[in-house]
Amino acid sequence: MPASKRHSRLTQAAIQFIDHRNIEWSRVRRTRGLIQQRFHYQYPDPVRELRHRLVVVPANQHGQQRLCDYHLDVSVPAISQQSMVDSFGNRIFQLYIAQVQTSLDFKVWTTVEQRVQDGDRPIIPADQAHHYLAPTSLTTADGTLAGVAHQLGVQHREPRALAKAINDWTFRAMHYQSGMTTVATTAAEALAIGAGLCQDYAHIMLAICRAASLPARYVSGHLLGEGGSHAWVEVLLPAQQTGALEAWPLDPTNDCEARHKYITIAVGRDYADVAPTSGSFISSHPGRLTVSKRAGLTTVEYEDGQIVHSPAEEDE
Repeated sequence: MPASKRHSRLTQAAIQFIDHRNIEWSRVRRTRGLIQQRFHYQYPDPVRELRHRLVVVPANQHGQQRLCDYHLDVSVPAISQQSMVDSFGNRIFQLYIAQVQTSLDFKVWTTVEQRVQDGDRPIIPADQAHHYLAPTSLTTADGTLAGVAHQLGVQHREPRALAKAINDWTFRAMHYQSGMTTVATTAAEALAIGAGLCQDYAHIMLAICRAASLPARYVSGHLLGEGGSHAWVEVLLPAQQTGALEAWPLDPTNDCEARHKYITIAVGRDYADVAPTSGSFISSHPGRLTVSKRAGLTTVEYEDGQIVHSPAEEDE
């Protein structure tokens, strides 16, 4: 089926996703998922000179995840729109819009496929490790975080065991609660509060990893079953025999390895590198952003050849 027709069929709000809770993950060979996102900006006055950055579509390949198709719809004509790849391998959209009267919509539909098996983790050249060891303004370790890094480093000499210990410690140290932090809250501030959201968990874990000399990077994406976006961490460990680094995904918010139910959008040093939507404009008043998302599985293929489709896929 042509891509344009496929979009029109698979992007309907009424699509019924496969319930990921009923999947026998130990038998799964491959999955295909669909992400629908809408970023709606409402402005009290007309705005001018709008320059916008979107990080909402994944790279062509990330380990066992492959981008199959995507479509970006902008409600106001753009003077210029370009797609590029940043230094971390992320797909970035840059748009310039001369004027917006009252509202602006970005609608994104993305289809990804994942192979579910061990191996084929993202590989990073060893000479890139320094990017993910240096602290950032959001992940600088204060005395408390540095102390935790030292203590855990003494207890766990092996890098993989240390990474898991840091993941476990972060999960136990924090309470998941909205309204306590913002995306500008630092790791040290969030830990002092003792509560926050997934980006806070990720920043705290990154701060401890880097203070313990473990290169690690921030991951922005989606977790099946959650209404909003999600964040977790990839710890970069030496790959066997190659000398490169292998990304091991860990989710400190849920104290687990980030595997089958996770869809990666972008990676960076912290949230600031991968913010889904950001930009600037000229106006006398700020705008208001509303975000909505639906994400789920449309196809599940088992090792024995059995294939389960969502109702939309069965109509193809």
